[in-house]
Amino acid sequence: MPDVDPLTEAARQRIGRMARLFERLLTQVAAANELTAGDWAALSALQRTGAPHEASPTALSQQLGITSGTMSVRLNRLSRAGLIESVAAADGRSKPVRLTPHGQERWRTATQARTRQEQQLFTEALSVEELNELNVLLSRLLGRLEDEFGTASRHDVPKDA
Repeated sequence: MPDVDPLTEAARQRIGRMARLFERLLTQVAAANELTAGDWAALSALQRTGAPHEASPTALSQQLGITSGTMSVRLNRLSRAGLIESVAAADGRSKPVRLTPHGQERWRTATQARTRQEQQLFTEALSVEELNELNVLLSRLLGRLEDEFGTASRHDVPKDA
């Protein structure tokens, strides 16, 4: 295509391919820990709330960008697995959910496995200096994209989240 800059297109294509491969890695690690990527996203969202690691289903569905029906199905599955529990609401209207100790441990185990694999991939491909340089370049590109299109979530939200 005559109007497409090949350097820009190559960089964009590589970034997209890497994003899809990191998504695949996350999905595989989730499955190895008896989770879906969406389950992991919900557990991660609860973990990020800080102690006591609880939130309303509405807040979780908004944070993850999913419908209340999808969130309800996900929370039912996580509850049956003993990873979350319902708690009494202060206002009597909503029914928050909270990570159980088992849920926190499952999340921690899966997250440690994912980050170990990611670190291994990076250190096998890049030196520390190259990784620092890559982070500087990606930060600059991300800043420009966010200036143009708005801030992106600081946390991964899998496609099936």
